[in-house]
Amino acid sequence: MKTAELHIGCQTFTWEMLGKNWTGGPDDLVGAISAGGYAGIEITDTMIGDYADKPAAFARRLADAGLSLVSFAFGSSSGFTVPEQLASDLETARRWVDFAAYFPGALISMGSATVVSAGERADKFAVAADCYNRATEIGRAAGVTVAVHPSSHHHTLLFTREDYDALFALLDPQVGWVPDTGHILRGGQVMDDTLAAFKDRIRYVHLKDVDANGVWAMLGAGACDVPAVIETVRQAPLFNGWIIVEEESDKAGEDPAAAVRVNRETLRSFGY
Repeated sequence: MKTAELHIGCQTFTWEMLGKNWTGGPDDLVGAISAGGYAGIEITDTMIGDYADKPAAFARRLADAGLSLVSFAFGSSSGFTVPEQLASDLETARRWVDFAAYFPGALISMGSATVVSAGERADKFAVAADCYNRATEIGRAAGVTVAVHPSSHHHTLLFTREDYDALFALLDPQVGWVPDTGHILRGGQVMDDTLAAFKDRIRYVHLKDVDANGVWAMLGAGACDVPAVIETVRQAPLFNGWIIVEEESDKAGEDPAAAVRVNRETLRSFGY
């Protein structure tokens, strides 16, 4: 089997997690990621700033910096689990699908389903799956792939392997998956087993690290077997070749740009 050609990108959440301490804008993110040695960017609805309604201008900015838009990521206050907010969530999905459609090959990443209200967990899986399925139909009509990005943050519905099994069993086969190595490990999952179980859904990868206690660590300094993950996902039939590095450790909080530069060097030391 021919393996996918690799490309290394960077996620902007490394800056987003600073909250009010981040006073820059999308141009600063693009500049830092380009200077860090990356070829692509995944940006979020929170960080896109004034470019939200200006995809052509953002495309020019990326081209000037030598970057590709790999994916546009967004979430919702509904956690994609509130039936009454389904219509609103789908309108948001349509907005960002239209934005991503301007960039050939760019995907949409929909954030983790989260628990934001009382009720049975099983019912929330069903609501989330309905939202992801319908958003994927919106994407398909525009030629944009939509993928789910589970997390391990507070109130996530998608933490353990059992959670993944419950959701993915309800998803249309066309719904993609963005495996995140840090979140998989924090959920107590066996990396190889989880990647193998849902390999047909893998579109690209979020690569980050945690220590044995699930605390965020710089890439290569924790429990994630980085080369093993990369070589495994390269075999996935729909993997597009993008490894998106995302850093959430304390080092990133001190200096995001420096942290992502170090992570790029770490990947080079592994031969990527």
